[in-house]
Amino acid sequence: MRLRRRDLPIVPEGIPYILLPAVIGLILGLWWSIYLFLPFLLLTLFGLSFFRNPPRHIPDGEGLVISPADGRIVGVEKGAEIPILGGQATRVSIFMSLFNVHVNRVPLGGTVEEVRYQRGRFLPAKRGEASQQNEQNALLLRSTEGLKLVFVQVAGIVARRIVCYVRKGDQVQRGEVFGAVLFGSRLDIYLPTGVEVTVREGERVKGGMNILGVIK
Repeated sequence: MRLRRRDLPIVPEGIPYILLPAVIGLILGLWWSIYLFLPFLLLTLFGLSFFRNPPRHIPDGEGLVISPADGRIVGVEKGAEIPILGGQATRVSIFMSLFNVHVNRVPLGGTVEEVRYQRGRFLPAKRGEASQQNEQNALLLRSTEGLKLVFVQVAGIVARRIVCYVRKGDQVQRGEVFGAVLFGSRLDIYLPTGVEVTVREGERVKGGMNILGVIK
């Protein structure tokens, strides 16, 4: 089977950020001084860490909604307005720091019914108003169980690029990589009535591994 870019150990969009300091550091180290090479080596190692796409063991079981991102839960808000779908749901917000894995994973298997990109501001991703005002990319998913849920990639004060690999009509599997947000950012997932939320604010989660909710 042909290897897809979402299956690579490094996010492809991050490769220029890794190669550039590596090449500059190598040139400086060979032509001038090893001490000039060291800062660029550190930048290269940081790039490799930041843009990594490690394999994850996806939990088995029916009705499990898994975390779409690595990071810390910065909000669990009941009665939040749902982008795209309309109505209300419980919004679980995950903040991804510069040191987290930044690939995003599908929380539940199903069909992507809509992908909607929205331009906006670049407020700090920890702030609640970032969910409405920041640049973002929202995906509406109809799960194999017939449940509709929305998850939103939200840019932050540093993040300036949102990457999404899926399109309307795509069939996706739980835990599959669907995109990334480059540099510090957040991901909001809206869990409708019928999903019991199993996480609390302040918890740390890993994309594709931790369970956010269970379909009742």
